This record gives sequence, C-alpha cells and structure tokens, in this order.
Amino acid sequence: MDFGVVLQNDPPAWRVVELAKQAENYGFTHAWTFDSHLLWQEPFVVYSQILSNTHRITVGPMVTNPATRDWTVTASLFATLNDMFGNRTVCGIGRGDSAVRVINGKPVTLATLREAIGVIRGLANGESVDYKGNQLRFPWGASSRLPIWMAAYGPRALALTGEIADGFILQLADPDIIKWSIAAVRKGAADAGRDPMSVTICVAAPAYVTDGTDAGMAHARDQCRWFGGMVGNHVADIVARYGTDGAAVPKALSDYIAGREGYDYNSHGKVGNDHTAFVPDEVIDRFCLLGPVARQVERLEELRELGVDQFAVYLQHDAKDATLASYGQQIMPIVNTRAAAKQ
Repeated sequence: MDFGVVLQNDPPAWRVVELAKQAENYGFTHAWTFDSHLLWQEPFVVYSQILSNTHRITVGPMVTNPATRDWTVTASLFATLNDMFGNRTVCGIGRGDSAVRVINGKPVTLATLREAIGVIRGLANGESVDYKGNQLRFPWGASSRLPIWMAAYGPRALALTGEIADGFILQLADPDIIKWSIAAVRKGAADAGRDPMSVTICVAAPAYVTDGTDAGMAHARDQCRWFGGMVGNHVADIVARYGTDGAAVPKALSDYIAGREGYDYNSHGKVGNDHTAFVPDEVIDRFCLLGPVARQVERLEELRELGVDQFAVYLQHDAKDATLASYGQQIMPIVNTRAAAKQ
C-alpha cells in the first residue's frame, strides 16, 4: 500500500515544505494539499518548492476544481512542474467545495467536470485539445504526463470516475462506504469497457496515533471532529439530490448529517470548528483512523482488503510530526513488510 500525506497551505509555507520533506524521508509517496485560494495559500507555488526540496515524492491537490482557474491555466501549471521536476504531479479534482462556495459560487456539474478533465488531461499529457472552438497544445509540453484522480461521493460521480479517471479519491475511511464506493467506481469502469482494476483507489482521512488510553482517544476524536463536518458538506449535496431512503446512497453516509445546521467556511478543516458538534464519536471512529499502532495497522489491513491502493493521512491536528514519525517508523513498516534479501 502507498501512503500519502494531506497538508493545508497555512503560512508559513516553508512549514508545509518541511512536512512534505519529512514525509518523503519516512517513505510516503505522495504529498497532497488543499486547494482553496482564499482560505489558504496558493498550492502550486508551494508544490514547486516541495519538488525542488525532495527527490521522489509526487505532489498534487486534494482537490482542485474546474471553476476557479481556467482549465488551460491548470493544465499549464501541472505541465510546467512536470517539465521542471520529471513528471511528479497528480491532479486530484472534483466539482468544487470551499474554493467556490467562499466566493458564493456553486460546484460545477458533472458534465462540466468531464469536459474540464478532458482538456486538462490532454494538454498536460502533451496532446492537442479542442477548447472554445480552438485546437490548442503546449508546444513545450510534449513530455509531460499527468494522471487524473477524481474525488466523488454520489452515484453519478462514482460512475463517471470509473468511466474516465485514472484514480478515485474517497475522503473518509468508513469500511461500508468504501466497499460501496469502490464497487460503484469499478462498475462504471466496466460499463465503459475499461479494466475495473485499472483505477487507483485512494482513501484519505485523518489519522491520530494514541497511547491506548480513553483520555488519549477522547483527545484524538476532538482533534479530528472537523473532518466529519467537512465531509458533511459533500454529503448534504448528495442527500439533497438523492434523498435519505438508502436506495441510492448508503444510510451510513447520510444519517449522520441529520443534525447539521449550516457551515462556516472560515473554520473549514480546522480543529475546534464549532459547526461540527453534530458529528458523533461513532462517525469519527469510522471515518478516521484513531487509536494505537496496533489498531492503525488493523484498520489499514482492512482498507487494503477492500481494494485501497493508497491511504492519505490528513494532518490537520496537533500531532503532525508525531503522526508522521509513528507512521514512518512503526506502522508503514508493518503494513508493507520488506521481502527478505536471501530467499
């Protein structure tokens, strides 16, 4: 299993770069960041510094959207980084959440997302694309290669992911929802004539390694409760479209937002967000990876059995360095046991 780390672009930006460097040294393969230009600093500027200060790690947004940048600009950013640093980027993309809602916009339609992915992928893979009635390409970008990983929750978005994306990003670690979501993505791939196993599966969620005490677990839950609120934004959109009868969306995904009352994007992704009181402990325990090392390994093995290729650790809590160290020194070596040198 691959491991990624998900960072916020909070200043100072060099702290983000330093955490990405630590992650690479511990064996993480991906460094992801939020992409919300008013709430945090511009990620592509930070990516250039991460790439210039590391050797192997792949960088990308979790996730960008088609609404806040022209699609050709997004493609150019990726292609430029690829040309400079040797194809070490990945484009995580979705319909849009905080980046568009903060400016009173709305998530784009799936039709627009499909079209945007076609333009971004084509340009950033050295191809010619049709855009606004013109045939365009980057004359300097022939060697760039960019995988597109799509974030999705609802049935139609999951089907589209399977149809067109190189990877699937699910931002929660609930086993039942993971199983349902992966099945929907793989069905979408099969229906489109693709190999269902060709879509990389990435689950992203906060991880907090505790000392095994009840007090430690209670603290971990409080540090990660914000995540249930963030996921609730996406779930609310899905419930508004599909309802809560369980026919199209699992009850486990929709039931917990019953007490949700609005959301303050000024506290988006932050510990202590006072708009997440509706999120019960049970949801945090299922959506996140909380507990001592042995419990972390148990959960990760469960994810792998479900078909997860990468687990990306959200580091929005008070134990960033400790979590990286625990994963790099204790958890990842157990999950990915090295083969013996002599057979």
